[in-house]
Amino acid sequence: MPDVTHKRIDELDAIQGFLEGFTFRRAGIELGVTPFGMSIVDMPPETTAYPAHDHSSEGPGNPPAHQLGQEEVYIALRGSADVEVDGHRYPVDDGHIIRVGPTARRKILPGPDVVRLLAIGGIPGQAHDPASTV
Repeated sequence: MPDVTHKRIDELDAIQGFLEGFTFRRAGIELGVTPFGMSIVDMPPETTAYPAHDHSSEGPGNPPAHQLGQEEVYIALRGSADVEVDGHRYPVDDGHIIRVGPTARRKILPGPDVVRLLAIGGIPGQAHDPASTV
């Protein structure tokens, strides 16, 4: 049998409760991905609730310690969003993707429709901990 894992996104376990109206799915873990983290996030239209954060320090709104130094790539699977990075806005849609380094402060701002983002993350030069989230 081939080494493959195939799943419907909507059937991946949903993690809710972090932010009202948001659904997080730990896609990497459910697919058995080990070299990097991968999450799928469904965000309500035009919300501003996603926290501005970076991956260079701990603190309010920032990720846990095991994600310090992580860079991320965001890809829109559905809808669109702007990613505000250090005061500049970058579109993420069917024609744009973005990579954000660990020290860049970022905030995701969904467009007029529900946006589904694929977030891929890892710490350059380090093995990924599959138990962590993106």
